[in-house]
Amino acid sequence: MESKRSNPVFSENGHRDVTARARKGAWRQRTAAHIAELQAQLDRYDTQVDLSSPNRKLVEKANVLLEAARDGVDDRADLLSWWSGSAVDRASANINEAELLILQLTPDEELAWRGAVVLAHGVHHLGNEDPRLKLLEEHLRENENTLDAGFRELAISVLHAANHVQETEIARARNFRDVLLVSFFVTSLIVAVFIWSGYVNPTAVADKLCFDPADPQRVGQTIHVCPVGKPVEPDDMQEVDDKAGGADVVLVALVGMCSATLTGAASVRHIRGTAGPYMVPLGLLLLRIPIGALSALIGLILIHGEFIPGLSALDNSAQIIAWAVAFGIGQEALTRMIDQQGNRVLENVRGSARGFDFPPPSPEPSSHVPRPTRWRRRMARKRRLRRRS
Repeated sequence: MESKRSNPVFSENGHRDVTARARKGAWRQRTAAHIAELQAQLDRYDTQVDLSSPNRKLVEKANVLLEAARDGVDDRADLLSWWSGSAVDRASANINEAELLILQLTPDEELAWRGAVVLAHGVHHLGNEDPRLKLLEEHLRENENTLDAGFRELAISVLHAANHVQETEIARARNFRDVLLVSFFVTSLIVAVFIWSGYVNPTAVADKLCFDPADPQRVGQTIHVCPVGKPVEPDDMQEVDDKAGGADVVLVALVGMCSATLTGAASVRHIRGTAGPYMVPLGLLLLRIPIGALSALIGLILIHGEFIPGLSALDNSAQIIAWAVAFGIGQEALTRMIDQQGNRVLENVRGSARGFDFPPPSPEPSSHVPRPTRWRRRMARKRRLRRRS
């Protein structure tokens, strides 16, 4: 029997109760609850407030926007839509426009306290030099944080600009996620080609992972050492293909992956989490795995080619594996820079409480005046030059 939770529940006005549906994805649950809250406000204005004909048109359009947002939340599209983020953009864009219409419909007696909400949202996403934000802040300061009906359009313009910047921030996070996934698949494909070539043509790559150190028991003789297998004297070797193959490439790549995974687990403490719909932190961790394998393979090839001074021939397979571990860990120098870029992208995606989570500690009373930052000194210099001109 089909579960009741899978069926939509409708309100008195015929709207789908989005909070009563089972959905996968945390962002879908949060967005659905937000849509339900906006629908409740809109229904209240529609039933309790005497609306004029133009405002009635606004209510109808707001209902259309919320219905489109529901379709975005309920969308179970294909891989292309998931990649492009059309469902997320559709839901967020329609919600933002519905919020603007609801603010337009808000009665004057309730509008007074909406100014602080709009101002907080604008501070999160707009720059301090935005003229609309500065004008709204000045108005609220002079009117004890209450918004007059004459400044309704100003509040709507600030909310519209902040929503547009928020959509841009989310789009940048999605683009960065896409870059991470493309890099992951391309790097994984390169590693797979390395492994395939080890089986098809061992002299191409696999043989470059083996070394010919001097035999300590026989002067002037060498032994052939590979990541897999025992050392073999040249006199006993029939063909190099019998001693170097795809198994050597697989072992080195696997060791590099394990090393990268270990360092990735240790670097989790430096990666910021996100409540957004795009799993940027997970992409940062996944990218380490193929990069670790590729670093181990290329690193041993560089040693084989005597690119690193003092390292021309490794003595045994244990040393080869140890250097593969070292190169797998060494990928952290590259991925750390990618992590920093990912943290900057996530930092720009500001949520409803960003900027107020970690207030700076109160400084102790002191006569010391903090030195202005470089940006403030530059802006002060520009203002002085404008006054002189």
